Amino acid sequence: MRAYVTISIINYRTAALTLACLRSVLADLAGDADRPATDGRIIIVDNASGDGSAEAIADWIAAHPDAPVDLVRSTENTGFSGGHNRGMAACDSEFTLVLNSDAELRPGCLAALLAAAEIRPEAGLFAPRLEGEDGTVQTSSFRFPGAASELIRGAGSGPVTALLKSHEVAIGPAPAPAEIQWASFACILLRRAMVEAIGPMDEGYFLYFEDAEYCHRARRAGWALVHVPEARCVHHRGGSGPVKTLISQKKRLPAYYYASRTRFLYQTGGWTGMISANLAWLLGRLLAQGRILFGKPRHRAAEAEARDIWINATRPLGPRHAPGE
Repeated sequence: MRAYVTISIINYRTAALTLACLRSVLADLAGDADRPATDGRIIIVDNASGDGSAEAIADWIAAHPDAPVDLVRSTENTGFSGGHNRGMAACDSEFTLVLNSDAELRPGCLAALLAAAEIRPEAGLFAPRLEGEDGTVQTSSFRFPGAASELIRGAGSGPVTALLKSHEVAIGPAPAPAEIQWASFACILLRRAMVEAIGPMDEGYFLYFEDAEYCHRARRAGWALVHVPEARCVHHRGGSGPVKTLISQKKRLPAYYYASRTRFLYQTGGWTGMISANLAWLLGRLLAQGRILFGKPRHRAAEAEARDIWINATRPLGPRHAPGE
């Protein structure tokens, strides 16, 4: 199969979200009176859901035989990287849009991303504006995490954050282009030439940090990342995974999250970078405890985080700690 752009969507027990995402992509591909249709093909990769959602999607495809949609059934849950690698491999195209099942394209999103790609041949990644259903802009541009950002995160203190502001991971809703080091892969356009040059996404990550690692690898190889705010995508946060909810509730995060964190810190900073980031986080926790002496509330960490940040510390490149492995 060949198309100008492949849209890769992973389904894992999210049939309703996946079908809503699919419909938004089909509508955007079709164009309208002001925009021509886009030559694209949608690849839905089912990551061994086992809950009937793959069958529901297959039934939808069978009922719409003219829709440019294919379903790839994985025999195992290969995680975010593995799923999208299979999506990219299933269709030969100049570009691939990596898209979460809990996201929906606004009209013109693809056209804006592809237009940016045409005028920026040195760039390999094109990130849209992510927003809520009401149009509220979401933070989707970031700096790479490291020791300074982990000190900020551990302390959860205004003065510490202000002192190290230039190292804070999250960048505001209107980021300066020079500040952006990586962008959320909830929705991002990748140039095929870049993917062929730097390789597929790292399947050593089950979920989380794989987008930061891929952007880091691309930047080292000389490929730029472009933020395209006129391209808009709705992101229903948390719809395709539990981690953001657990973070907000300060509950214990799954082991695969910390395994991914360890892998990223090691790949980008070596043993020194990984260990210094963990020690900086612990120092931040000490500063957080000190707030109690001044009658101020202490920033809470996720349950068991002081122990869990050391997951895979002696084997930073594995195992993934994926569910079922």
